[in-house]
Amino acid sequence: MYYDYHMHCDFSLDSKTPMEDMINKSIDLNLKEICFTDHVDYGIINNGIEEDHIIDYNEYRRKIEYFQSKYKDKISIKRGIEMGLQSHTLQNCKNDIEKNDFDFVIASIHTMNKSDLIKREFYKDKSQFEAYRQYYINLYNIIKEFKSYCVLGHLDIVKRYGDLNNIIDDKVFADEIDEILKMAIYDGKGIEINTSSFRYKLPDLTPSSYILKRYKELGGEILTTGSDSHNPSQIAYGFKEIYPRLKDMGYKYICTFDKMNPNFIKL
Repeated sequence: MYYDYHMHCDFSLDSKTPMEDMINKSIDLNLKEICFTDHVDYGIINNGIEEDHIIDYNEYRRKIEYFQSKYKDKISIKRGIEMGLQSHTLQNCKNDIEKNDFDFVIASIHTMNKSDLIKREFYKDKSQFEAYRQYYINLYNIIKEFKSYCVLGHLDIVKRYGDLNNIIDDKVFADEIDEILKMAIYDGKGIEINTSSFRYKLPDLTPSSYILKRYKELGGEILTTGSDSHNPSQIAYGFKEIYPRLKDMGYKYICTFDKMNPNFIKL
């Protein structure tokens, strides 16, 4: 049984798929449980204007509760959110989480210096080394302050939009990565394995095998599996491959969440 804990539908700006289509495909795939984690990103510069990309939380809750009831005998559906974090937007994110009683929150960085990483503006005026280092330092500084989350999303996303032909070895940033992982573990937080790495043709997992192993070595136990899907064809993509790899790394459990609390499911 698989559990897909990173999934988007048309509540996210970057998906046009109705929520029910994602649910029906998950049922077809015989998934045990899914969690919708639609995007919220405050303070992003778009065409010179700062914008907030948020969702209608009341409608989001209403729709998920409707489908939870409709499909209760076929699949478990949880209500999550993926918060895109920047240092100047943390209070907005905290407020939203406190008001909305989520089952699960992914803490992600999609934006550096108010510019989406996907647009690659962040990489233009710096070396790959500088881009990576700034990203990891920024992530560490954010989670020193922001504690309203369950797992860190696609922890090494900085690689995805840089030069894929010259990805820098994680050991170069071992100190920065260790500090991030130690902070997450100390705070009782987890990380996710995000199988979008297969779609983006990355040479390793997301986060990398090094980071996944290091989290385990440092005492980390809270791990979720997510496809980062935006359409039905992406749901649970690559899960058959990652489960045995996690076992090889020493992981015995993956996690699901209820009201921000982890449940440990034996691999």
